[in-house]
Amino acid sequence: MEHNDPLTRLREAAEARRAAGLRRAARPRTPDHDGLIDLASNDYLGLSRDERLIAAAVRATERWGTGSTGSRLVTGTTGVHAELEERLAAFAGAPRALVFSSGYMANLAAVATLGAGGLVVSDAGNHASIIDACRLSRGRVVVTPRKDAEAVAKVLADRAEEHALVVTDAVFSVDGDLAPIAAMHAAARAHGALLVVDEAHSLGVVGDGGRGAVHEAGLADAPDVVRTVTLSKSLGSQGGAVLGAPEVVETLIDTGRPFIFDTALAPAAAAAALAAIDIVGGHPDLPRKARDNASALARMAESRGFPATDPAAAVVPVVLGPPDVALRAAAVMAELGVRAGCFRPPSVPSGRSCLRLTARANLSSDDLAVIGRALTAVAEMKVNV
Repeated sequence: MEHNDPLTRLREAAEARRAAGLRRAARPRTPDHDGLIDLASNDYLGLSRDERLIAAAVRATERWGTGSTGSRLVTGTTGVHAELEERLAAFAGAPRALVFSSGYMANLAAVATLGAGGLVVSDAGNHASIIDACRLSRGRVVVTPRKDAEAVAKVLADRAEEHALVVTDAVFSVDGDLAPIAAMHAAARAHGALLVVDEAHSLGVVGDGGRGAVHEAGLADAPDVVRTVTLSKSLGSQGGAVLGAPEVVETLIDTGRPFIFDTALAPAAAAAALAAIDIVGGHPDLPRKARDNASALARMAESRGFPATDPAAAVVPVVLGPPDVALRAAAVMAELGVRAGCFRPPSVPSGRSCLRLTARANLSSDDLAVIGRALTAVAEMKVNV
């Protein structure tokens, strides 16, 4: 049998993506986001350039070196990691915390390990890291409609598996709305299932002092609730963690492949996250400022004819439809001084390409005025497409 060039199919697929407006590129930016107002990053509290975080990272690097040197169970656990786990759990009101190299890895560990061989019920709006974790669980995966606790309860009631896990984003990463966490928990508890909530977009923004959506729902110390968080958004650093009961953390340490085999988070990142927890704890107004600015962005979008609802956290989508329109809109925003996230399939469903605007606590009134003018130009562009 004659075999074709194995790269032919890759070239053809790349051309098909180009024709559909779905080619991507990693473009280096400057430290000041090329002089643009940043509405694309996840730096919700504006802490990633904070001098206190930078100083903490430098001190940790000078003490521990540039890398963690190994996995958490070999040489990768330092005193900084242990302190971060203790302080993060205390801040979020959780019994225990376990730190990972990223929020993605935290999701893989929590869902794939705790759901292994059982039933995993996943919300249709969940992040890609949760979808991948469901696949890795090797359990039976059922996807339920977005935010539908009744559908979750029905799937759990009809299951044959001995154990089950329900997983949902707290704040959905593109639409910016909040999951019905209390209702999801009630459904899970009624049927003996664990509830896993990804707080990537809610920790530091939602709830009292930014302690997250689970804390706001009064479930922070519930033994059948597991939270995954990231340190790379509101906390301005890098890494992730799982928050939960001692049994959960011990299971992940003993059997969680993403914990056992991954190189640990660098001490500098752990120290920066610790500094961020101090700042958020001492300035409970920061989460409110981020939410207020997100509400302002949503009102701007709505007043210019884009569908909008009051955001639950800092994410505000501006849905434009086809990917080429979203790309053009992002270019218009940049020309007028604003960097906006541009989301296209597979990040969003077909026909729902959008600008994703992410508010920050430190946006000024001048920034908001510039953003308003840029959104006006996008609205005019949309009319003329």
